[in-house]
This record gives sequence, C-alpha cells and structure tokens, in this order.
Amino acid sequence: MTCYPDKSLTVSAGWLIDGTGSPLARDIQLDISDGRIVSISDRDDGQVKCRETMDLSHCTIIPGLIDCHVHLSMPGNEDRSFRDSQLNNSYDDIRRVIAGHLMEHSGYGVVALRDGGDHKGHALRYRDEYLIKGRAGVVIKAAGRAWHAQGRYGSLIGRSPLYGLDLAQSISLIKDIPDHIKIINSGLNSLSEFGKETPAQFDPGQLGRAVKEGKKLGLKTMVHANGQQAVKIAIDAGCHSIEHGFFMGDENLGVMAEKGCIWVPTAITMEAYSRIFRPGTPEYDIAKKNLDSQLKQISMAIQYGVNIAVGTDSGSPGVHHGKAVHEEIRLFMSAGYTIEGAVRCASFEGAKLLGLEETAGLLTPGMPAVFIAVRGGPESLPDSLGNIETVFSQHRAG
Repeated sequence: MTCYPDKSLTVSAGWLIDGTGSPLARDIQLDISDGRIVSISDRDDGQVKCRETMDLSHCTIIPGLIDCHVHLSMPGNEDRSFRDSQLNNSYDDIRRVIAGHLMEHSGYGVVALRDGGDHKGHALRYRDEYLIKGRAGVVIKAAGRAWHAQGRYGSLIGRSPLYGLDLAQSISLIKDIPDHIKIINSGLNSLSEFGKETPAQFDPGQLGRAVKEGKKLGLKTMVHANGQQAVKIAIDAGCHSIEHGFFMGDENLGVMAEKGCIWVPTAITMEAYSRIFRPGTPEYDIAKKNLDSQLKQISMAIQYGVNIAVGTDSGSPGVHHGKAVHEEIRLFMSAGYTIEGAVRCASFEGAKLLGLEETAGLLTPGMPAVFIAVRGGPESLPDSLGNIETVFSQHRAG
C-alpha cells in the first residue's frame, strides 16, 4: 500500500530507524502535517494529536531507500546476447524497459536513484520527457552517456571524447545537461585472474580538468575505477564518488576519508556472478574471492571513517533492480555495519550524494515523511525488506 499524506496524521510504529545511524527507537509516534514530520515521541497512551491515525505498531519503519548506482536501460538479465541487443534498441523500446524497472525499484522501497549511463542516453531522455519535477514516484538522477577513453571499456554505457578534443573540452560541449558526470577510469574486474588491475583510462591532468569542467556546470563527477592507480588518479582529481573501487587498497581508503570522497562499492555484483557460474569453475572461485576482498575493504573503510553509500550497479548480469538494494544492505552488515549504519548508507548517505538532503534520507522533525514500513522488528531486517507493507510519501507519481 502507498500512502500520500495531505494534512495531519499520527503514525504509531513499533520500531524506528531514522537514517542518522543512531540506535533504533522503540514504540514511537510520528506526528505529520502537510507531508512533513512535526515531531517524534514515545507513544502517547492513546492520545492522538492528529485527526487521522495509522497503526504500524507491528512494523519497523525506515527512510525510503536510495540506490546510488543503477543502469535503468539494462535488465539485469544473464543472457549475454539479450543484453548486447539492448545497445541497438530504440528509445520507444527502452522507455518501456525503464518504466518497468522503476516499478521494481518502487516496489522494493527505493525512492531515489542515480543512473550511471547508457549507450544512447535513454535514461536521461526518459527523465526529461516522462517525469514531472517534484511529482515522481522515484526520483531519477541521470548521467546520460558516460565517458570512456577511445578503444577502452565503456561503449555499453557511453562514448569517448569527441575527435580532436580532450575529455574536459568534450564535456564542455554537451547539449543535454545531465544531473552528474560519469567517467570510466579503468576496465572491468577480471573473472579469470584474481586482483588483476587494468591501466587508468585517463591521466591525472585529463581527469582533473574534466572534474573542474563538471564543477563549472554545477555537476558532481562519479568515476568508475578499480585498482590502486585508477582510484588514486580519480581521488586526486577531486571526484565526488568512487564507483566500485575493487582492489583500491588501504592508502586510497585513508585519502578518501580525509577528502570526503564517497565510496559506492557495488559488492553485490560479485555475489551475482557467483550465482551465475557453477561452483568449482574458475569464474565462480574468483567472483567469490573478489567479493570477499571487497567486504574486507568495506570493513577497513568503516575503521577509516569513509562515507559509503549503497549502490548496486543494477542492470548488470544477475543484479536485479530494487531487490539488489536489500542484498547490498545485507552485504554491508556482513562486513561489519549495524542495521542502523547500513540503513544510513542506503538512505542519508545516498541523499547527500544525490543532492537530496532536504527531501529524503532522514526521519527527523522538519523532514518530509518519506518512509517504508515492514512487518516485524529490526531483527528481521534486511530480509523483511522483501515484503514491504507500506510505502509512505508526500509525492504522487506524475
């Protein structure tokens, strides 16, 4: 059920995780007026301040979830030929795919997401043509087409700099202004050689100028980077987030913590590969090792104080839209996060990265009432996220 509060409402909840990372609260009451939280207090022994009430005393409520790395044009299908065919699909075909993926995200409690690019910029066009600002069921932030070096990985989700121009010059000429800049600075992770690093796609000068050009346009830069060198170049260039970051190493984690660069680990991608390949095959073994390595890095990042946001790379093989957010939260908990900390990564940290701090990510007085409710107590999380009872938002889909 999705609720749209218009006036005053009192919500009674069994448990509250507010997105700040603070310990959960038990037996609380939210007073909501005109879509915003007015106060949060202990239950008032039946005294109701508002004319309407909602009893969620059997539920845990948490902020609406945010996925900071998706590919809306891609299906998460494991069939390579089907996936490759997506490159040539028309916008009319892809817009139906995107609409379906947004419904999946919404059904799993995702209220906002950040698209990392597609070959023809279909997700950006969809955002422009089909979403009415401020009235969207799921807020979309889109990169349009990502940038990769000529002859290197990335054609599936973008394009290389224009002929005769460098990366920054090409960015300065974009016509359809995206919500952020996506740059690819390494290759994919190997499934045949554990820990193999590919050379950086752009040198420090090229990437630094590109990030500065993005800032001139008022845009943050997200950088796909795996391996120590590619990640270091991206951090030194001043990028706002490192996407994936496999095998980046402790030194890079320490610098990220100092500079406030946000990390989006997408650990679920490797768990998905371990499901695709048969146990005992080299690909299965390396996918598992890649996952274990990434979880160890997340554990180290917690100690360093790196700001981490949940992103899933949904649309990648075996990584399904919406559901993958819950799976990534589970992996964060296995790496050492409490449920409160993992929810913060999947809500408030994402809101900061997407520029939505004033509209999503926290359940505190003054914030919009945007939350999901699941049956049972916090001990059932994150599994209970697969059976959401209520999605509560002040916006209707346009």
